[in-house]
Amino acid sequence: MSIADWVRGPKIGNCRAALLCEPPCPLWLNPKMRNRLAGRGHDTRYVRLQKNFCFACGMNNPDGMRLKFVFDEARDRFVCRFRLSKRYTGPPGHAHGGIIATILDEAMGKVNKLRQVVALTSQITVDYARPVPLNKPLRVESYEASVRGRRHTNAAEILNQKGEILARSRGLFIAIDPQRMFSKQHTRKLGRPN
Repeated sequence: MSIADWVRGPKIGNCRAALLCEPPCPLWLNPKMRNRLAGRGHDTRYVRLQKNFCFACGMNNPDGMRLKFVFDEARDRFVCRFRLSKRYTGPPGHAHGGIIATILDEAMGKVNKLRQVVALTSQITVDYARPVPLNKPLRVESYEASVRGRRHTNAAEILNQKGEILARSRGLFIAIDPQRMFSKQHTRKLGRPN
């Protein structure tokens, strides 16, 4: 099954958004609820999702970039069109290298949703091919390079309006168990010695 077929196909009952929503649907992350929902569709309009304060894509972060990604089914890629304002200045008239790396990391991270995993960045390499200009139309595209067990290797490129590659990256993401990693009980066990 291709990634595009997966995006068009699998659902939890009547809800595909539970797998792709930002952040992942809290009902789907709970294994007990997942089993209950598998046979009955649930409607995410009535699910109160936690706020997303991610610097790159979070709509609830007033200081964030608020990047919006869409999946291009024909090319099996995530795409985001954006412009960088002067607040992201590095060299005069161009973006800071850390902002470029942030955009590429965020784009590559989106690819993990296609495999229904939560995966954290382990390594990222960035090739800065040309300076990335401010206040110009840009786009970032990301795609899967390989998967071996929990190791997901993804790639991304920032392009200008002419389609020239300004920066490219490759990243290694490690799939994790979100319940174990982000649960309050697990955090308490790690943070407080008995």
